[in-house]
Amino acid sequence: MNPQTAHYGQYPQQQGGWPQPGVPPVGPPGLSMNGGGQPQPPQQQQQQQLVGQMQSMSLASGPPKVGPPNANGPMGGGGPPLPGSPPQGLGGRPVCGGGPFGVGPVAVGSVAGGSLPPPAQPQLPQQQQPQSQSQQPPLPQGMTNGPPMGGGGAGARPPMPPGANGYGQTNGHQYAGAPGAVPPAMPTAAGGPPRPGQPFPPQPLQQPQQQQPYTAPGPQYNAGYPQPGVGFGAPGAPPTGPGQTAAQQPRQPQYPPMPGQQMQAPPAPGGYPGQPGQAGQVPPMPSNMPPRPFNQMAPPGPGYNAMPPMPQQHQHQQHQQPHGYPPAPGGGHYPGVGAASPPQAKRLDPESMPNPIQLMAENQESCGGIFATNTPGHVPPLVATRFVTQDQGNAGPRFVRSSMYSIPQTADLMKQSAVPFSLIISPFARLADQEMAPPIVDFGEMGPIRCIRCKAYICPHMQFVDGGRRFQCQFCKATTEVPAGYFQHLDHTGQRMDKYERPELVLGAYEFVATKEYCRNNVPPRAPAMVFLIDVSYNNVKSGLVQLLCSQMKQILAGLPVDQGQSRSSMKVGFITYNSSVHFYNLKSSLAQPQMMVVGDLQEMFMPLLDGFLVDPEESASVIDALMEQIPRMFADTRETETILLPALQAGLEALKASECVGKLYVFQSTLPNADAPGKLKAREERKLLGTDKEKTVLTPQSTVYNMLAQECVGAGVSIDLFVFNNAYIDLATIGQVARLTGGEVYKYTYFQADIDGQRLVSDLMKNIARPIAFDAVMRVRTSTGIRPTDFFGHFFMSNTKDMEIASIDCDKAVAVEIKHDDKLTDELVLIQVALLYTSCSGQRRLRVLNLALKTCSELLELFRCCDIDSTLLFFAKQGLTKLMDSTPASVKAAIVQRSVQLLACYRKYCASATSAGQLILPEGMKLLPLYVNCLLKNDAFSGGADMSIDDRSYVIYYVMSMDLPASVHYFYPRLIPLHDVHVEAETIPSAIRCTGEKMLEDGAYILENGVHMFMWLGLSLSPEFTQSVFGAQCTQQIDTDRTGLPVFDNPLSRRIRGIVEKIQQQKRRCMRLTLVKQRDKLESVLRHFLVEDRGTSDGSVSYVDFLCHMHKEIRQMLS
Repeated sequence: MNPQTAHYGQYPQQQGGWPQPGVPPVGPPGLSMNGGGQPQPPQQQQQQQLVGQMQSMSLASGPPKVGPPNANGPMGGGGPPLPGSPPQGLGGRPVCGGGPFGVGPVAVGSVAGGSLPPPAQPQLPQQQQPQSQSQQPPLPQGMTNGPPMGGGGAGARPPMPPGANGYGQTNGHQYAGAPGAVPPAMPTAAGGPPRPGQPFPPQPLQQPQQQQPYTAPGPQYNAGYPQPGVGFGAPGAPPTGPGQTAAQQPRQPQYPPMPGQQMQAPPAPGGYPGQPGQAGQVPPMPSNMPPRPFNQMAPPGPGYNAMPPMPQQHQHQQHQQPHGYPPAPGGGHYPGVGAASPPQAKRLDPESMPNPIQLMAENQESCGGIFATNTPGHVPPLVATRFVTQDQGNAGPRFVRSSMYSIPQTADLMKQSAVPFSLIISPFARLADQEMAPPIVDFGEMGPIRCIRCKAYICPHMQFVDGGRRFQCQFCKATTEVPAGYFQHLDHTGQRMDKYERPELVLGAYEFVATKEYCRNNVPPRAPAMVFLIDVSYNNVKSGLVQLLCSQMKQILAGLPVDQGQSRSSMKVGFITYNSSVHFYNLKSSLAQPQMMVVGDLQEMFMPLLDGFLVDPEESASVIDALMEQIPRMFADTRETETILLPALQAGLEALKASECVGKLYVFQSTLPNADAPGKLKAREERKLLGTDKEKTVLTPQSTVYNMLAQECVGAGVSIDLFVFNNAYIDLATIGQVARLTGGEVYKYTYFQADIDGQRLVSDLMKNIARPIAFDAVMRVRTSTGIRPTDFFGHFFMSNTKDMEIASIDCDKAVAVEIKHDDKLTDELVLIQVALLYTSCSGQRRLRVLNLALKTCSELLELFRCCDIDSTLLFFAKQGLTKLMDSTPASVKAAIVQRSVQLLACYRKYCASATSAGQLILPEGMKLLPLYVNCLLKNDAFSGGADMSIDDRSYVIYYVMSMDLPASVHYFYPRLIPLHDVHVEAETIPSAIRCTGEKMLEDGAYILENGVHMFMWLGLSLSPEFTQSVFGAQCTQQIDTDRTGLPVFDNPLSRRIRGIVEKIQQQKRRCMRLTLVKQRDKLESVLRHFLVEDRGTSDGSVSYVDFLCHMHKEIRQMLS
């Protein structure tokens, strides 16, 4: 053994708990009042009644901490901005804040837990409080969290530029209502709703007909945001008196009150806050749960779907403001209220709410560095945190990440919590620098040591007994004889004398060399092969694709994967072209020129040659080069527009089977397979069905022949990656099944043109081929007694209920596994072992074993303390998209919302019962759950409507189903990166900011990316120095946004901006097309769709603020 292995497990011990980030200090919402004492119409009375009920609700981050009250004085009117508060933009608007939220000073001291208590109710001067309305401020109509960019647009988003990352158009919900309903049009830049801080009009303006909200037929939905007669407040909760000061109340860590709230009476002291009581069954969701929870939560008023404008735009919209928006300091006022002291409407401050940017920064500071895996139940750092794993007996979180690290002992406790027990498994995940790859252990003819009963592999959790002659399996408690060749004496502690010399006894991740019993037909495998199947019909020739692939093939093949311990790749390659027939090529190294063989009988596909089809790319380099020169010339004048697909896939499969090797097919398809041959499909582009209960009819395959071929491929160890270059409908829902079931991937390039998209395609192909990959794999998850895996989600095929058969799996793929209870857990630890049997790229059969130990718990507080939000979100996504194929989108999304509500309600009831009834309490590890769930529901994979194509929708579904955790973080919550204030000497990517239009300044430039799309937004007031240095233009208006990349200039700023774009591209599994978007440009509504904290512009999706209010109301209903 390597002498270094003697030090396994000798790393310094890491502390068991890691600090949890707190919540930023926040200020109090202000108070707004109607002026005058005239009788109000019934709608306003209902709104005021609602606000009165809301005044007892507040938002907190966790159980209260017992401590001394803060000595700050009572909340008064007026006052300077807070120290450290964001700078003020034009019109008194915070540059990076969430709009006006208060007028008085606020305590800035810290409280245990890192959050501030709610401030006391601010007092307005007596003359500003008309008697008839002093207790009923108006309800803010929108409570929006994010303004859009300037220059409105139509309600339906314009199409993406041709070829923009596979999308012809952007995605979103069909407007709430019947199929085909037309959403209200978005106002133009001059006609949108006002920003917070603008005056109310004297009378509500008459809105155009197209701006009236659409109400779905059927019973009224009352489970959404505040409506007349519906309140958030806790009945009977005593409000804080007008004269009570903050010092008279015990301090509680919490978020600021919701709009229309006042302070809650403090909980009585005594007992430890947050101590869970006896868990009872959480009541079910109310029966009026909406069919589309995020889309119909509240019927919008006039202008509801529109969002406030970008900076410097509000002055053009003062006469277009919908009734009900609150004024800001210095803004207009109600009629009859003096201009000297304009009142303020309460509004939930977005800056005070949990957000990923702050949480990731705090987690990086507290958990970055070394993460040792020696402590069961130790929650790992967030996925976005930069850390180095030290394997000390458990596999690192890059390989296996659990949604919870303390497992309830009973199924009832698990069901009560509503937290899913799931694993996200990425067996070949990329490792960070300084992390050790799993070592390879070779037992020779003896083979891997296994339990005699459950077949678990030897691991650090096995206990040796009887002087080392037997070991007890901790998965099933059976005792197994130790083979003579593996025997070793035990020391005085009962440990083997050679423990630290054997990786399988001290590490959580390692590999065994498999014996012939683990091989197909007991025969060791050959090196895998890659076969390129190129559609040479008219469309691919005309677009330049055929010429591009052939010209770049030599560079592409140079990146074939090299196995561990080897200096060159052992993989073979082969080539097939097809249109209405299939063409094979003999590339034997002894030939001077390649030989072409044509198979015209498409009904019975066969392999016309054995020797010379699969070749070593180095030995046959000259023949391959000659073929790459000849293919574009041979098909340059083709006029064949009809093409096949299934026979070509069968040809590739038969070629690999005849060569007795496993491998991967790279298929480059241009059109719907419409030739008269097996696998012919018909067009069924009925995008109006998307977003409706009938959408599964176009998102599921129209024929099973591709599924059957995919299963045959899995049986032969053949995976398929599908590259589509469609200008029209290609039915990805059907042909994509060959990638889904074989562990492959789908790439989509709509309106492909080689001169525009060629570099992106070549980059994607090179990344795909060069990444670590395993072939002909079978994965099984074993668990200790009391639990078992029940459901599996991802790209694979299952012929039984236990084994995931994956023809290939690489470092960018992950599967999700749900685990459920069989019995009560009696041991202190829960053990999980993932075993992956596979063929390496050199042709060696191996077993990769990943072990994970979790602790058990009997209290809900401990369970919630050890949850992981990243894996929970990706599990919800993969599970939800799987159910989408058998159910309706409304029911799937409602189920996600209901489970999230039940989860938070359980925590509120059993872990924070000492707090007042109106507070929204979020578990520390799940404080981002409302935001992430809202992002999930708004995502194109779940909510793409008729404004996107069916192929686009299928594409993002495939993308999410194969996605790993690092890709998911930025896909569901895109990165928004400022560029206008970068340091030219720096080399790292600037820190991201919150994904909301409120953070985007008119004199700024930003990158918005989610791993599929990349936009660069350019404000109209961007400095001439920036535009000249980066674009060679005097101002933003002169920048050419039709270009697909950045121009190259020899100056520091140009190099810095291009370097940022390149670094982002290097981090991603796919190359993103950079789309330039100028402020008020027509493409701005496309970018706005990805500002996930803001209200949707065309689909009616709600903002983060509104969704948090909705979640709070649902929790209160469940608890009542």
